Amino acid sequence: MIAYSEFTLNNGLQVIVHEDPTVQIAVMNILYNVGSRDERETKTGFAHLFEHLMFGGSINIPNYDEPLQRVGGENNAFTNTDITNYYLTVPAANIETGFWLESDRMLSLSFDPTVLEVQRKVVIEEFKQRYLNQPYGDIWLKLRPLAYQHHPYKWATIGKEISHIENATLDDVKDFFFTHYIPNNAILVVAGNVKVSQVKELAEKWFGPIPSGKKHVRQLPVEPIQKKKRFLEVNAKVPADAFYKTYHMPGRFDEHYFEVDLLSDVLGRGQSSRLYQKLVKEKELFTSLSSFVMGSIDPGLLVISGRLKEGVELARAEGEVNSVIDELLNQGLHEDELQKAKNQSETTFEFDEVEVMNRAMNLAFASLSGDVSRVNRERSMMDRVTVDDVTRAAKEILTEENSSVMYYKASQ
Repeated sequence: MIAYSEFTLNNGLQVIVHEDPTVQIAVMNILYNVGSRDERETKTGFAHLFEHLMFGGSINIPNYDEPLQRVGGENNAFTNTDITNYYLTVPAANIETGFWLESDRMLSLSFDPTVLEVQRKVVIEEFKQRYLNQPYGDIWLKLRPLAYQHHPYKWATIGKEISHIENATLDDVKDFFFTHYIPNNAILVVAGNVKVSQVKELAEKWFGPIPSGKKHVRQLPVEPIQKKKRFLEVNAKVPADAFYKTYHMPGRFDEHYFEVDLLSDVLGRGQSSRLYQKLVKEKELFTSLSSFVMGSIDPGLLVISGRLKEGVELARAEGEVNSVIDELLNQGLHEDELQKAKNQSETTFEFDEVEVMNRAMNLAFASLSGDVSRVNRERSMMDRVTVDDVTRAAKEILTEENSSVMYYKASQ
């Protein structure tokens, strides 16, 4: 159980406090409810660009890192399809420095053209190095638009193409900032060796004066039900052929999410899973093979991916993967398989709650569901899943017409 208190400032900023007097640190986690799904298709990569810009100086503080490091703090951030998340850790006595820094960049960035140019170059270089020039780096640039044809999950968080970042203007940047980086689109979690009364006082002092913005109403296109299998073959200079298969599935806060999450674990989490046992160990067709769920807020994907042994045909590999799936569909799964998957997830839950920062992040993310208490209910939600639930989910989701397959072939 993660104990917490919550309150909301007049400007709409949601604040969650988790007291833990057993640690000497305090952490701040600010989740902005904006990800790559909130971008326009002609201007992608902005959420990720902002992850960089937010460290390039705010309206009254030219350098974010320096004052934080002077008080023994450290920080980082990440962006995905759904959220942009900033977090910092400081000795508990220095938590006000965190409030000062984070409130100033929520108030406004510096919007220095030089900073934009520097960070633009950094992001473009990252796009080239990690996604275009690295073996298998462009997998999601190709697989996303195969699986999604309407919803903005069809482009990767880095962006659809480099030109969108190259052509981003200062006006584009300002518009994106004042649409999404506003108090009423953010969740602040303060955790560690702090008191609720202390956090209330600091939140009012530093964040209270920031004006709320016009609340962005999300109107995303819904991905229609897929009714026909999709296929793509790619040739690239990579060490080995790779196989990818995706299935559409419910989103992260859907009541059936954990059924599919556990199904993916039974199929392909770890070396004792069905796919690994049959096709890596026994038949030696793959050198690696796993399945996982994307965990996105809107309807997501269950993904099966693996690299083939030399000489194995991709069509044969796909047929063997389908055989393992068919066996599960026809014969069901065993109670002990499901229990093992639950035990693995339970271990993940336990590990997640060791670090106070992870607890802060989990509180922030759970609040996006509309109910922070979900953070303490997810274990029991998962535990209630039965063999029949997983079998039903498998029959609904693991159909050929609901799949997208990519053969990623190594060029000769």
